[in-house]
Amino acid sequence: MTPETVKRNGIAFAIYRDAPQWKGRTAAIGRFRCTDASAGAAALAATCETLRAEGFDSVVGPMDGSTWHTYRLILDSDGSPPFLMEPRSGPQDLAAFEDAGFSVVERYFSARTSLADHQGALPAPSPDLRIEVWDGSEPERFFRDVHALSLEAFAGNVLYKPIGAEEFLEMYLPFVPMLVPDLILFARGAGDRLAGFLFGLPNYAEGNAPTSVILKTYASLQKGAGATLAHQFHVTARRLGFHNAIHALIHEDNLSATRSRQNAAEVIRRYGLMGRRLG
Repeated sequence: MTPETVKRNGIAFAIYRDAPQWKGRTAAIGRFRCTDASAGAAALAATCETLRAEGFDSVVGPMDGSTWHTYRLILDSDGSPPFLMEPRSGPQDLAAFEDAGFSVVERYFSARTSLADHQGALPAPSPDLRIEVWDGSEPERFFRDVHALSLEAFAGNVLYKPIGAEEFLEMYLPFVPMLVPDLILFARGAGDRLAGFLFGLPNYAEGNAPTSVILKTYASLQKGAGATLAHQFHVTARRLGFHNAIHALIHEDNLSATRSRQNAAEVIRRYGLMGRRLG
């Protein structure tokens, strides 16, 4: 379903009427920008009334349709520059959502850790688990494999909604020229079954010679695979000469949040997904 776009007087956003369910029938507001919090709040409140009249029970945002795409507002920051693929927003955007009756329903963070003295504990070895490095070949086949595993690994996540392979490829194939194969890892279990993956890339927001690397996404279907992938990522990033690793966009309740703290990572940004009931 094509989203409805709204643009007027320094306000821009899109309305997605096929959003994943939160509380009953749910719509999402994404691509949100405003220059004035009061005007933004008024536009959001009016949109909520329209959606309520259409039979929607709740609205979430900012979310560009689903959690596969850009979502979240910045709640607080230590002032570190934005990193590659990080969602961006201003304090007026947060104020607009809050003034329109939205509150934080899910919380996330990004954290940074030094690789100079990386001491992350190596998980106990598993005889049926093998870590492989992507060789850089057949990127379309690689991302199709990642898509298939993601559908299974993320199915229990908040606001989960499946995505088709072609849409997934459209999102990720443009990043292929930026990828460093050594930072993209597979875990294979018994019978050579794909048990997990990790997708990392240099933080090119710093320029052509970045000193930071981003742990963008990792997922696993086998106990121990995620921890082993994360450990290997940090070891490899240090070997490649990176100084810091950014643990990007972690849900506060996920196991990866615990792993980030175990790697002495310090939070640089906190984010929220906002929601409003329309009853």
